[in-house]
Amino acid sequence: MAQTPREYQEALEARILSPLAAQSATAVRERTEPPCPLRTAYQRDRDRILHSKPFRRLKHKTQVFIAPLGDHYRTRLTHTLEVTQVARTVARALHLNEDLTEAIGLGHDLGHAPFGHAGETALTRIFVEHFRHNEQSRRIIEVLERNGQGLNLTYAVREGIYLHSKARRDIMTTAWGTASTLEGQLIKICDSVAYINHDIDDALRAGVLHQADLPVAVLDILGHTHGERLHTMVGDLVDCNWWATGEGDPPDPPLISMSPSILAATNELRDFMYREVYLAPQSKADDSKVRFVIETLFAHFVQHPDQLPADLLAINRVRGEAIERAVVDYIAGMTDRYALEIFKRIFMPRTWGA
Repeated sequence: MAQTPREYQEALEARILSPLAAQSATAVRERTEPPCPLRTAYQRDRDRILHSKPFRRLKHKTQVFIAPLGDHYRTRLTHTLEVTQVARTVARALHLNEDLTEAIGLGHDLGHAPFGHAGETALTRIFVEHFRHNEQSRRIIEVLERNGQGLNLTYAVREGIYLHSKARRDIMTTAWGTASTLEGQLIKICDSVAYINHDIDDALRAGVLHQADLPVAVLDILGHTHGERLHTMVGDLVDCNWWATGEGDPPDPPLISMSPSILAATNELRDFMYREVYLAPQSKADDSKVRFVIETLFAHFVQHPDQLPADLLAINRVRGEAIERAVVDYIAGMTDRYALEIFKRIFMPRTWGA
């Protein structure tokens, strides 16, 4: 054949993507690899994340409501899929690189601890190096996977995953920096678009919120249903950032953003969710129990490192890190139910049958 499927795809990107989009043909890895004849560099990154064990574990990690038994509550995995879908919709409309967008979206929450942000807070309290899920996501893909070799993802994907987190006060603020690609910037905003909307849906299902509780003035701007709000926010991202297609002059600096009115309404809805759901007593009722489980497991494994998985111990020895680092890696990788099972196995008495 005159061209491999990868070469055809790279040539197609050069013709149809925005001049401001990331091009797969110029993607860079820390360790050089022979190119795949079928897939572009960003498609390979997406597949490596999708087939990884940390990605599979997201299906049993909390989004908001701890260890939910109901089939329809979001988990960290379904959140990840919704973020990625929203971001791909915008990326396609703006002629950006959908494969890069998808890879960042699928990998952005790999480092989340069990029990959601309650688990992250518990690990932050006990780990001297300070735990943050975006930093743990980067550690997973750069260090822990493949027995210490990492996934060797492209720089753009690694950067987008690390820089997706934002400060509390505004979905546009940065806590770790701004991604150099528009695709990475897009994931940061679409993360908020997705979780604000699907967490409302889950809170209504759980009875934590009622439709009448939602701020009417905000709903009049964004929409009164889940679908209407998503349509408004996604449409605004496309309209406000049409410059990203290459048509018109980009802002200085060239940053993906929302229009002032939609951004203000989105931030107001996010603040409402923090007050009424994320930080509400009903939602945080089990936080002390989560802290107890994680602190107890941490203390146990620091005292008994021989009980840690062999691969984490080997990485720990090779890198010359404190044993606490390996313990945090182990606990952070646990699903909600696995953490509870390990706690039960170590600290609860066995029951005997007749």
